[in-house]
Amino acid sequence: MQVGVVTSFETRADVELRNLRLVDVEEAVVRSGLVIRVRDGIIERIVSEDEVTAGDLPVLDMGGRFVSPGLINMHTHFSLSLPGPVGQELEAMDPAGIALYMADGARRTLHNGVTTVRCVAEKAHADFALRRAIQQGWVQGPRIYTAGRALACTGGHGHSSDDTMECDGADEFARGVRTQIRAGADLIKIMISGGIAGEHETISTPQLTADEMKAAISTAHAWGRKVTAHAGPADVIAEAVRLGLDCVEHGYELTPEVCRAMAESGTALVPTLIVTRSGPFFDELGVPQWMQQRSLGAGERHVASYRMALEAGVEVLLGSDMPPFWPFEGTSAAVRELEHMHDFGLDAAATLRAGTLAPAAWLGIDSEVGSIAAGKWADLIALTEDPLESPSALRSLDFVMQGGVIVRDDGRQRGCAAGTREAG
Repeated sequence: MQVGVVTSFETRADVELRNLRLVDVEEAVVRSGLVIRVRDGIIERIVSEDEVTAGDLPVLDMGGRFVSPGLINMHTHFSLSLPGPVGQELEAMDPAGIALYMADGARRTLHNGVTTVRCVAEKAHADFALRRAIQQGWVQGPRIYTAGRALACTGGHGHSSDDTMECDGADEFARGVRTQIRAGADLIKIMISGGIAGEHETISTPQLTADEMKAAISTAHAWGRKVTAHAGPADVIAEAVRLGLDCVEHGYELTPEVCRAMAESGTALVPTLIVTRSGPFFDELGVPQWMQQRSLGAGERHVASYRMALEAGVEVLLGSDMPPFWPFEGTSAAVRELEHMHDFGLDAAATLRAGTLAPAAWLGIDSEVGSIAAGKWADLIALTEDPLESPSALRSLDFVMQGGVIVRDDGRQRGCAAGTREAG
């Protein structure tokens, strides 16, 4: 026995999962009588129970639970700071403090069943350090795909925080894209309009010129990166879609015409419906009344825009904006967002797909995550209820696995010899 050796968290393990109901998000069916074999963190095979013989893998009895792919949250800010006293405290943190704060949020996110995130503006470039720390097993957290800092015009949306980079003119936006890619960005985010959190703007304030949007989008595409945009008004979104925008965040004021253009061009929508119906969250953070009124006042138009997008066939993806792990209305923010997506028009199977396989496809990692299949990471969650019946089934989540490693297991009586790194 070695003494005094401190190891990192395990990042992959071997295990055989039995006695489960597999949630097939591709075919929208639940499959019983199967065994999931995981070796070195990857699903090696999915076989019938009748084919199973004694083997070399630790066995885990799932107690008949529904086993689903881990969730993928496409609008995450681990360093989110909104107007108000809590936001001011975060803004005053140094980079070391921000990194530790973000690491705690990453751990809590993973334990709430979100096994992959897309970060869309983080402070101090701490997201890159956090991504590496998670990969190395130094801290617990979801797989991170990040935009680094968002690109905004001088005085534009988010300009007062370290999670944005101010640019003006086509050349500066091209340089901004290259700067984020140099830091390690997987994608690029641009702020093309005003929003809810900017006191001296409105949701419909256009903030980038066509030349600036074109420079950012074309430069990012030349470097093999997709572009998403914080965006509210239809006319600004229409121009960005014409220029090749890959994704719209929020889309508060869409029109049927713009939605059709998005569908035709393959531009996805991350609606973040929760942000216009989150009064208690704002109260908790001490968010000022001007922002609360703007947010809650946009709720009806926001839902109408979302329904237009569904009608047009736009691909919609899960994104909470609010930290995915945040306790809200009896569940986590990520699950509450999925419930809103379902309540306002998306069927249950499509809602689950919007939180799993569809985001994986947008990120270009659907060969690795997003569904339960041989060759993919064993990033799995378990529930006592069927998520293909309703996303509210995710409220019954009591088990999280990442790369074959048990991260959370509320039903500890199951036990197994596989690697564990449960919450304390």
